[in-house]
Amino acid sequence: MASVITSSYEKRLENHKSALARRLFSIMIEKQTNLCVSLDVSSKEELLGLVDSLGPYVCVFKTHIDIVDDFSYESVVDPLVALSKKHNFLIFEDRKFADIGSTVKSQYTSGTFHIARWAHITNAHALPGPGIVDGLKAGAKEAAPTGEDDARGLLLLAEMSSSGNLATGAYTEATVDLARANSDFVFGFIAMKKLGKPDEDFIIMTPGVGLDVKSDGLGQKYSTVDEVVSGGSDIVIVGRGIIGKGRDHVAEAIRYRSAGWSAYLARISN
Repeated sequence: MASVITSSYEKRLENHKSALARRLFSIMIEKQTNLCVSLDVSSKEELLGLVDSLGPYVCVFKTHIDIVDDFSYESVVDPLVALSKKHNFLIFEDRKFADIGSTVKSQYTSGTFHIARWAHITNAHALPGPGIVDGLKAGAKEAAPTGEDDARGLLLLAEMSSSGNLATGAYTEATVDLARANSDFVFGFIAMKKLGKPDEDFIIMTPGVGLDVKSDGLGQKYSTVDEVVSGGSDIVIVGRGIIGKGRDHVAEAIRYRSAGWSAYLARISN
């Protein structure tokens, strides 16, 4: 296989071993978008309103469901899942699991949120070692629906966009090794650039992407769409640049979607 960076999403869909990754690629191709919108909002009305209005331009929505003040499963998760079918996108619950296998399995499948039932994607730190992947994989098999359209997948946090973070060097390398050993379930990374060997196909989702600012003054560093996509990112994660106060959310989503797709086309043409 040629370098993943220069391969089209269509070609990667044909060859990828992860059912979740194949579904994600098919959505990206159909909608011509590699945009993930981060929804850090505290009310269900705002959450669901943004999802419905931005859904046509997005391949993934990233949620922090535990910050929704008026959460109930029936009033938040059920309509969110219905909207994912209406607009054809995946749901990524940004839980950042970081505990032993038995604990994360319970956190993933039980409690108030029952994440495994509805989130197509979640993520975890590699710090606890292989048990964290084993626990989440077991939870997905136990609690998630069956069938390729209901596939679940895990992203490992290999790099971060915050200033001074410790996800570097040997830690990042060990995270890639952990993903290699579990590539049926771990389909990619939260990272700032392509990771792994040139022909290894891990989907890279990159936070901290902005077209207008470089920092938020609280340790978040922003990179441009062109910078991250040319470096191997497959999906750009944008939050405040689209849903920030005073912004035209739909216009900004269209703007970032266009920038991301143009950067991807430029990358594979080179």
